[in-house]
Amino acid sequence: MKYVSVAEMQSVEKEADANGLSYEMMMKHAGIGLAELVAAKYNYLKDGGVLGLVGSGNNGGDTLVALAKMAEWGWKATAYIVRNRPDDDPLIKRLKSSGGEILEASGDPRFKKLKSELTDHAILMDGVLGTGIKLPFRGTVSGVLKATKRILGQAAEKPVVVAVDCPSGVNCDTGETSPESLVADMTVTMAAVKRGLLEFPANDLIGELRLVGIGLEDDDQRSQTWQRIQRRVATPDWVRKTLPQRQRDAHKGTFGTAMIVAGSVNFTGAVLLAGKAAYRIGVGLVTLGVPAPLHSALAGQIPEATWLLLPHEMGVIAESAAEVVIENLEKVSAMLIGPGFGLEDTTKNFLINLLFAIPHGGKTIIGFVAPANIKTAGEKQELPPLVIDADGLKLLARIPDWASKLPQPAVLTPHPGEMSVLTDLEVSEIQSARVETAEKFAHEWGHVVVLKGANTVIAEPGGRTSLIPVASPALARAGSGDVLAGIIVGLRAQGLEAYEAAVSGSWIHAQSGIKSGETLGTNTSVVAGDLLASMVRVIQELERN
Repeated sequence: MKYVSVAEMQSVEKEADANGLSYEMMMKHAGIGLAELVAAKYNYLKDGGVLGLVGSGNNGGDTLVALAKMAEWGWKATAYIVRNRPDDDPLIKRLKSSGGEILEASGDPRFKKLKSELTDHAILMDGVLGTGIKLPFRGTVSGVLKATKRILGQAAEKPVVVAVDCPSGVNCDTGETSPESLVADMTVTMAAVKRGLLEFPANDLIGELRLVGIGLEDDDQRSQTWQRIQRRVATPDWVRKTLPQRQRDAHKGTFGTAMIVAGSVNFTGAVLLAGKAAYRIGVGLVTLGVPAPLHSALAGQIPEATWLLLPHEMGVIAESAAEVVIENLEKVSAMLIGPGFGLEDTTKNFLINLLFAIPHGGKTIIGFVAPANIKTAGEKQELPPLVIDADGLKLLARIPDWASKLPQPAVLTPHPGEMSVLTDLEVSEIQSARVETAEKFAHEWGHVVVLKGANTVIAEPGGRTSLIPVASPALARAGSGDVLAGIIVGLRAQGLEAYEAAVSGSWIHAQSGIKSGETLGTNTSVVAGDLLASMVRVIQELERN
């Protein structure tokens, strides 16, 4: 699903109209798609019928097309016209000829008909206002929406609310909302996801987000703007097609080896969470590189792993550990660095030794002399693809010119606080422009950035960006990021490219949070370890469909 600003969507529609896909045709595609989606999802409510709040713009038109189509299929369909439409409106005529009913807000000053119809219908389509609104709004529209909200709040049985393109009163660029805006059970957006729908507070109003087309293909030549859009919202179909294939004649080497260099005496759990997540996502072998004192405490909890015991200082990885890691890279297909590291100088020096001692492309790094005890690329291979998380990111920020020392493209997985350390931006600045921030630094650094948080943003240096349309407190737990990092390194180890691994891994991780909350019956009690079992269910569903 493409992800667009209001101006981009308007430009797409204008260009498409000029090149043969008329506004009328786009509205027909959108309205029929809306009807098909609602009728399929809520078929059990067919006897209860559908009521549409209809505005004067395109959203109202989409709603009328959908109501007429559903009336043809035998649904009781009623349009409540909030804003006057032309007397000869063909969409109203079509609804009438299909057996639908038309009511006018202008003839219902005390909203008695509105109350009766809301009580008498099982589904309410909110098609009053679209993407072009300016807040605040007044007059009839405000009155109807306020009355609707009040009636729904008092109803013993509420109809299912379906927002057409967006809940009325939402600014589809900024996510600002009006007090009159209805809370939708499902938002059916047209052609592409409008960026305001994934911003707060609007994101709290949209319910389940679904998309229907307007007649444009993915790379449609009728709109140059459409072709240029590289921002997308991740979907299960995309993830399903992207995940590695599982051949029947495979062996453990087929699915790669992930090395996870992590942990310290104060943060032992990070190693287990990341290692188990890498295995659950299908990697063939996981090697855990940890400070030696951690082994006895952890080994029995993940018997499938192999272990690389690292030199330490007081339980944190020592700078001399770089040589041990380098000597054991021969069969490693991807490496995760950072979970549970701590921020000691000796661990920072480990990172320096690791990144500087192995030149990229077999060339000597100018201006650096490797320690005598560290072997160079002539004796050992280059670093494998990297995923860097948690304290590893904070330590990177203390290394000059760190971005150029990583094999490109690495996957960096900061939460907003870690992104602040890496960029010297305030967290508030990052959060107010999450997409732009991730894109800017992915381009500057030359690496894939996974900016974690509500509706996680993944950006790669070439300009592609994906959003994960999940905001769940189930994921707001210590250790959740360790699970995500383990999933991503497991996918990298199986051969996925950096961006594909980051997007797929982030989507699976987010869905695991949702399923964990469903399993426990609450998001409050979800802990990071619960995500591991839920991952299995997410993968099962991807493989079944």
